[in-house]
Amino acid sequence: MIRRIFIVYGLFLLLGSVASAGVTQLNYKATFGIFGTVGTIENTLTQKGKTYEIDSTVELAGLAKVLLSGQTERYVSKGHMEKGLMVSDFYQMITKKNDKVKSKEYHINHQEKYVTKRHRKWLKGKLIEDRTEKLEFYAKDDLLTLYFNLGTAVDKKGETRLFNAVGLEKQNGQVEITVPDDTEVAAYKKDLGEGASLYAKALIHQKNFRKKKGDILLGVGEDKFIYKSVIKDILFYGDAQLVRVK
Repeated sequence: MIRRIFIVYGLFLLLGSVASAGVTQLNYKATFGIFGTVGTIENTLTQKGKTYEIDSTVELAGLAKVLLSGQTERYVSKGHMEKGLMVSDFYQMITKKNDKVKSKEYHINHQEKYVTKRHRKWLKGKLIEDRTEKLEFYAKDDLLTLYFNLGTAVDKKGETRLFNAVGLEKQNGQVEITVPDDTEVAAYKKDLGEGASLYAKALIHQKNFRKKKGDILLGVGEDKFIYKSVIKDILFYGDAQLVRVK
């Protein structure tokens, strides 16, 4: 069970909104209740003209690294800009563990509004699985752009919006993001601290949470990037937190 719990760090690829051009480096440290630091996330955002690329690498630390045998994950999103928002054309998730490599590639056809997913596995360098399927839903976002666009896409107090994002097939790609009104902000500040330009939460469904669902609380700084996020009360192990360190 503890081994499965540590996979929750992958849900922390929730990294803020975009306001500037060029190359931006965003690094975060992940902690998990009684286990302390469980990993780091290094993110490089590159913007050139009307195109963007996000490259994120997740490295485990401490007990999580031991339990998951040094597993590493890399996430890549490439696409274009529309009305100040990033729109994903390609999204890839790569997991490496011992002699095993897994890759999931998503290609989004915006003209015909569909998404194809290619799933491959290698063992000791040999390709052992290669299959392609068409998803049952269409989305302009992936897991990275969903949160990089946060500060621009959702900013009205008291607003709840439903988004579709590839990479979340188990919940049909749907994510609810809510911005609290003035009467609700105090509860967010308790976990995220003062001074955020935007507070929000994303509702997810995942078997490692109590009641099989959980809210990711998000605090966006004045620079339009997330400085802290919190997942409350994961089973009996406490809160999971992601804090910006660079």
